[in-house]
Amino acid sequence: MKRSDKGSFMGLPLNKKVTLPSLIIIALILAFTVLVGAKNNQVFEDIQRIVSTHTGWIFILIINFILAFCIYIIFSRYGKIRLGGKDCEPEFSKKAWIAMLFSAGMGIGLLFFGVAEPMIHFTANPRTIGATEAHAAQTAMSFTFLHWGLHGWALYALVGGALAYFSFNKKQPLALRSAFFPIFGNRIYGNLGNVIDTTALIATLFGIATSLGYGVLQFTSGLEYLYGVENTMLVQVISIVVIMSIATLSVYSGINKGVKILSSWNMRIALILLLLVVVFGSTTYIFKSYIQNIGHYFSNFLELSLWSESYLGLHEDSLWQNSWTIYYWSWWCSWSPFVGLFIARISKGRTLREFFSYVVFAPSFLTFFWMTAFGGTAINLDIMGDHSISEAIVDNIGTAIYVFLENYPLPIIISSVALVLIVSFFVTSADSGALVVDLLASGGRQKTSKIQKVFWSSLIGVLTIVLTVYGGIKSLQTMVLLSGLPFAILLFLMAISLYKDLKRTLDKQQKKHKRITNEKNRVETINDVLEAIKNDEED
Repeated sequence: MKRSDKGSFMGLPLNKKVTLPSLIIIALILAFTVLVGAKNNQVFEDIQRIVSTHTGWIFILIINFILAFCIYIIFSRYGKIRLGGKDCEPEFSKKAWIAMLFSAGMGIGLLFFGVAEPMIHFTANPRTIGATEAHAAQTAMSFTFLHWGLHGWALYALVGGALAYFSFNKKQPLALRSAFFPIFGNRIYGNLGNVIDTTALIATLFGIATSLGYGVLQFTSGLEYLYGVENTMLVQVISIVVIMSIATLSVYSGINKGVKILSSWNMRIALILLLLVVVFGSTTYIFKSYIQNIGHYFSNFLELSLWSESYLGLHEDSLWQNSWTIYYWSWWCSWSPFVGLFIARISKGRTLREFFSYVVFAPSFLTFFWMTAFGGTAINLDIMGDHSISEAIVDNIGTAIYVFLENYPLPIIISSVALVLIVSFFVTSADSGALVVDLLASGGRQKTSKIQKVFWSSLIGVLTIVLTVYGGIKSLQTMVLLSGLPFAILLFLMAISLYKDLKRTLDKQQKKHKRITNEKNRVETINDVLEAIKNDEED
C-alpha cells in the first residue's frame, strides 16, 4: 500500500503541503482581522449571520446523522469489533479511561458557560416567550443539555473511533486522512489528503483559540472582581502571554511529563470545585432537578434536535439559534480533531460497542450534572429573588461564576479555586492542542522536534491575542463557524468511510468463517462416507 511522503519543511519533520497552506490561510485571516476588526466589529457579526442563516440546516442534519450513526454502531454487529484486534487488551482501567474521556472534552467552556448559559436561556429564548418561570427554567436546562450533551460527544466519538480503528486495526498513520481511505483510496496520500489535514489543522487552531479567548476573558474578569486588577486589553494580552508560556513549557517537557501532570491536576481541581458547589449548596435540589432535567431533555429530544427556528426566520430578531445552537455545532466540529485524536490514543483494546457507548453517554451525563449544579442552582437563586447573577451577565458575562460563588461559604477561597481551574484548563487546552496540531502538520509522526511543538504553541497564543484584541468574542465565534462548516462535511464523509470499511471487514470475516465451516462440514461428510464404506466392508 502506498504511504504518504511526509517530507520536511524548513528542515523540520513537517508535511510542507499541509503546513505551508495552513500558515498562509491563517496569516490572511489574521491580516483581515487586524484591518477590519479594529474598525468595524459589525463585519464579523454580518459574516456569522449570513453563514449561519444559510448553512445552519446543514449542521443540524450532519450532527444528528452522526449521533444516529454512533448509536447504530452500538447496537449493530460491528460493535463486537475490538480496537487493536480481537486479542488486544485495554491499556487503561475502565475507571481511569472514563475519567480521561471527561477530562479531554471538559474545557474552559464549562466554566465560562456553566453558570451563564442556563441563565441566559432562562431570561430569553424564543421558546419561552410569555412562559412561567418553571417552564422557562426547564426549557433553559434542556437547551443547555442539547448544546453540551450527546450530539457534541458523538462528534468526538466518531473521530476518535475512526482514527483508533484505522490506526490500530488497519495500521494506517495516526492522521485524519487515514479515516478516508475506504472512500478515496491512495488519493489520501496526495493532495486530497493534504486538504483534509489542512482543514483539520485550521479548524483545531481556531477551536482552541476560541476557548482560550473565553478563558482569558473569564480569568481577567476574575482578577478584577476578586482582587481589583482592572480588566484592560493590556491585562488580557499579558495574561495570554504568561499562561501560554506555561503551556509552552509543558509542551516542551513532553506528553508524559508536563501534559500528563497538568491534566491529572486539572481533573482533581474540577472535581473539588464541583463537590464544593454540591455539598455547600442546595444538595437535594441539585439531585432532584438533575433527574427532572434529564427527563425533560429526553422527552423533547427529537424536537429540540431538529428544531431550526424556521417559523421565526422572517424576523430580524429570530437569530437566537444562529448565535447558540449553530455556533455550538461548529465549535464542537472544530474541537473534534483535537479531542478525537486524544480519545483514540487511550482507547486501544476497547470494542466499538464499548467505545461508542461510553464516549457518547458517560461524559454527557457527567456534563449534565455539572450544568445542573452550576446553571440550575443559579436559575433557582434567580427565581427565589436573587437577580445578582443575571445582572452580572449583562454587565460582564465573565464575572457570572464569581458572583454565583458569592452564595457559598468562604467565597474568596472557592472563587480562587475556580480561577486556578481556569488557568489549568487554559494551559491543558493549549499544550494538548499544540501537540495535536503538530501531529496533523507532521503527517502523523508522533516523535517530532520540540522546536516545532513550541512553534505551534506560540502560534496558538498569537492567534488568540490577535482575535481577542482586534475582534473580540465575535471574531472568535466567526472564525470557528467558518472553519467548522467544511470540517462538518468531512465528518459526514468520515462516518460513511468508517461504515464502508467495517462492513467490508466483517463481511470478509464472515465469508472466511463460512468457507472454513463449509470445508469442515465437507471433510466431516467425506469422513462419514469413508466410515460407512468401512463398516460395509467389515459386514
